[in-house]
Amino acid sequence: MSVAVFEPYAVRRATAMIDPRREVAKRMAEAALAWLDSLDADQREMAVAPPPGTGAEDERTHWFYTPTDHGGLTFHQQRPAQHRLVMRLVASGLSEAGYTTVATVLGLENVLDRVEGFSVNWGRERTRDPGMYYLRVFGEPGGPRPWGWRFGGHHVSLNHLVVDGSVTATTPCFLGADPAASPLLGGAALRPLGAAEDLARELVRSLHPELAARAVLLARPPNDVVAGNSARIDDRVLTRRELWRRGRHTPDRADQPATGLYGADRRALALTPTPKGVPGSELDTAQRELLRALLGTYLGRVPDGVSPLPRYDDPAALDSVHLAWAGSTTAGEPHYYRLQGPRLLVEWTNVHRGANHAHAVWRDPETDFGGDVLAAHHATHHAP
Repeated sequence: MSVAVFEPYAVRRATAMIDPRREVAKRMAEAALAWLDSLDADQREMAVAPPPGTGAEDERTHWFYTPTDHGGLTFHQQRPAQHRLVMRLVASGLSEAGYTTVATVLGLENVLDRVEGFSVNWGRERTRDPGMYYLRVFGEPGGPRPWGWRFGGHHVSLNHLVVDGSVTATTPCFLGADPAASPLLGGAALRPLGAAEDLARELVRSLHPELAARAVLLARPPNDVVAGNSARIDDRVLTRRELWRRGRHTPDRADQPATGLYGADRRALALTPTPKGVPGSELDTAQRELLRALLGTYLGRVPDGVSPLPRYDDPAALDSVHLAWAGSTTAGEPHYYRLQGPRLLVEWTNVHRGANHAHAVWRDPETDFGGDVLAAHHATHHAP
């Protein structure tokens, strides 16, 4: 009788004491080591870079979401059995829904190829290519020093850092979808990021006119997310050229702002330390529920216990999240929005291909790539 009562309690208590960030880091290390053990010498040379905080830091924080060289080893350069090991590592850093979404985005390259008539040619063997996704490991997984990994390709950029055996950074985390909506049999639609669009539109359309006027910063949307692929979030204007690895592809209008905004329009949407738009503190109960759900479509990409989403169960934290919008609030028309608050920047845009090409990025302005955690680690363990 006593065993039946107390043993489950003991199990629950032990489970509650487990640090989920350490558990996720352990799964990451196991998956990363299994992948690295499968590589030959030539593959390892491309797959492995120095540990975070050392000479490879410029490379680790140089990230992309365009179909360019992200750095590392592609699927094409590996055997099918190794592909499976890549996806095991990818899955270790994502929730189940996050992994399903990433896998869907990879498959959309085949859909996009058909949309473009299998005709786009950038001088490589295949332009829209689900094999052109790259994995690179920084440092030694599971070792005493900080280590991390990056997986990316067209419309995917996952960046993870482990310090002292614990996952300490999961941003920038970028997902996109082109097409954003594709037909399925039976009249259904494939919309990998659909909830992130629908919830935001429902929220902004629910605002009282006075609040809506403050939330909508500009009548036209930018062509891309304002922060682009910057290593640090600031007000610097990124050009279209900077969204691509040098020498891999030169986009049209390469030296124009990636956002396509100039002058007063650029200033209206510029990222500032004090967030623009309407704070959660001015929303009613139903609108706050929408805002919390919208945050979940971004922060829920990573595993429970690693995600900062529970932070917003605190009303004060939700109060500080600001919603800003640009463009039309009518479904099917070009638009942009962002959520900004302490340690939070979310950006969304759906402008191109007749508003059927979505970008959705989650960032931590204070510790993208774990820079502050690395600094503290080195100050503690490697001080002179």
